Amino acid sequence: MVVYYEIAGRKFGSHVPRTTTMETASSMGTWLTLIAIQLAMATLGTTFLGAFAAMGGSKASQQSGPPINATSKDEEKFIQEFMQNAEAEEKKEKAKH
Repeated sequence: MVVYYEIAGRKFGSHVPRTTTMETASSMGTWLTLIAIQLAMATLGTTFLGAFAAMGGSKASQQSGPPINATSKDEEKFIQEFMQNAEAEEKKEKAKH
C-alpha cells in the first residue's frame, strides 16, 4: 500500500525510488521526488524520536510499605526482621500452590 503526497501540484509515492542522490538529479521532477523523500524521512524520524523520548525518563521508585516509625533502633530492627520473616512465609505458601 502506497501513500501519495501532493507537493507542488504533483503526486509522489511514499516509497523510495532508485535515484536518491543529489548528483544524479537532473530534472525538476527528480528534485521534487528528492524533496518528497526528505519529507517522508523527516516525518518518520520525528515520529520515532518523539515516541522514544516519551518512553524515556526515570522510573518511579517502589516503596515496599509505609515508613517505619520506631522509637529506638532495637524496635526498628525487630520490625524489619518481622517483615522479612512474614514475606518469606508468604513466598513459601505461594510456592506450595
